[in-house]
Amino acid sequence: MRRPLSGLLARRSWVCLQCRAHSTSPSVHTGSKKTNLPNFPARTRFAPSPTGYLHLGSLRTALFNYLLARRTGGQFLLRIEDTDQKRTIPDAEQRLYDDLQWAGLQWDEGPSIGGPYGPYRQSERTALYRTHAHDLINNGHAYRCFCSADRLDTLARHRSQAGLAPGYDRTCADISAAESEERASKGDTHVVRLKVEGYPMFDDLVYGKTGQNRSPNKLDLIDRVYDDPILLKSDGHPTYHLANVVDDHHMKITHVIRGTEWMPSTPLHVALYNAFQWTPPRFGHVPLLVDQSGQKLSKRNADIDLSYFKDRQGVFAATLVNFAALLGWSHTQKSDVFSLEELEQIFNLKITRGNTVVAFEKLWFLQKAHAQRFAATGGPEFDAMVSKVSQVVSDTYSAKELTPLLQSRSLNQYIAPLLRADAKSYTTATDFIPISTLHTAAAALMLVPEPHWTIETHKANITSYDGSSALEDQDPSPPTTPEDASKTKKSIDKTFKKELYHYLRWALSAGAAGPGIPETMVILGRKESLRRLQEARDLTREDGESMRRAKKEVDAGSAERALGGDRGWMGSLAGGV
Repeated sequence: MRRPLSGLLARRSWVCLQCRAHSTSPSVHTGSKKTNLPNFPARTRFAPSPTGYLHLGSLRTALFNYLLARRTGGQFLLRIEDTDQKRTIPDAEQRLYDDLQWAGLQWDEGPSIGGPYGPYRQSERTALYRTHAHDLINNGHAYRCFCSADRLDTLARHRSQAGLAPGYDRTCADISAAESEERASKGDTHVVRLKVEGYPMFDDLVYGKTGQNRSPNKLDLIDRVYDDPILLKSDGHPTYHLANVVDDHHMKITHVIRGTEWMPSTPLHVALYNAFQWTPPRFGHVPLLVDQSGQKLSKRNADIDLSYFKDRQGVFAATLVNFAALLGWSHTQKSDVFSLEELEQIFNLKITRGNTVVAFEKLWFLQKAHAQRFAATGGPEFDAMVSKVSQVVSDTYSAKELTPLLQSRSLNQYIAPLLRADAKSYTTATDFIPISTLHTAAAALMLVPEPHWTIETHKANITSYDGSSALEDQDPSPPTTPEDASKTKKSIDKTFKKELYHYLRWALSAGAAGPGIPETMVILGRKESLRRLQEARDLTREDGESMRRAKKEVDAGSAERALGGDRGWMGSLAGGV
């Protein structure tokens, strides 16, 4: 729906109760009072698969690994786990690079950068995985399995019908080394299985000592079966477990931060490290992200790729990174508002246990907070805000419509002071346009009774109107000093009155040059001025029913009712009506 021009001139000056409720740090239960930070530079990695796009959960995983590396003066690696070529999305890898860089998470080693432990795509490391799989065969920790798919399927159905857990009966584990080598050299189809000697407990950075400490075999009334996972598939490509462990070892990864959905696989990974006689990295599992009902986030409730936030919703990179950092991480700072640089300085491993409920009201609270930061400090982030709002305006209105409003100013010159004056109301560029503070101020100035409808009264009211109060947030941040507060108040008041004057000229005379606003109001008379103001207000209201109702209320009395029956918002003007 096309927005009317008058929507450019107004601002929202309220904060919803939900946002205000989230404006303080939430209470959380941490797994440990210790920070668990290593006393040496950590090498961490983010290892996405190009079978999908970066989403909120994977951004948080990447962020925590990035922050741990930065906090300890270590390195953050990017590795592309692209062994599943059938499910690879053509543009997913480039999108991963773009999204991480948009968020500010620049990797120290990885694709397009290189490093001493490359290559950093698993599809380019297949020979290494095969070599290590054969090493395990040679030392007795793995074996070739030549069982056909039909036999394995029969075994699985047999156990399922009996109500038993799945497993493999190690039929091929007793094949001699010589026979195994001969059959493999002849091209017999096979996989390589890890001969599990046990699934050990491990010390998790979040949950402490954990794992099942279970036996490698399962004895039941039918037969003995084993949890011997496949390491190398029949096509010679590694499974996730083998490639993951081999790569983390060779890339000298010291810490692995990942979601709790990987906790069941960690004992297997530790067992694989033990089979190789390698020291495993420290593991830390972060909580699952769930919605208000406790269900895992899905595409239906916004756990989708980052383009939804950055392109469709206009969320700042700083906002989304700040929001992701708070999802399962505990801190002792007085505020929840952090830049990426600040997070790099204060991050620790005080990660919460249990599921984390994602409240998107917090996202919009942080968006407003970062908008205020950008407006206060200027720089490229503020310039980008101005450009986004200006782009929305230019896409919505013609040059002919904008000319009377801009007066000889550029669109950016018009937008920038509005954003500085009311950054606390900014959520997105689109939402910044159609809000109503100036409508309210204009209505207050107009609600003067007929006997007092004079040039002198209008001049006095415009001069005395407190524009800074009109733009006050319901939950403002306290000023640092009285002097700063006074300067800010005067600046906002000046900017607001200037834009109010432009708005009134647009509403009363379509922006045409002519007498001053007080004179124009007297020339038009009270009834016509009210009618034109109401018409301008109606043009910016997207509620069709409200527009139809307002069009009927053209007499002075009903116009006053349409402009608001509660006169509490009129301030000093309320007493004169």
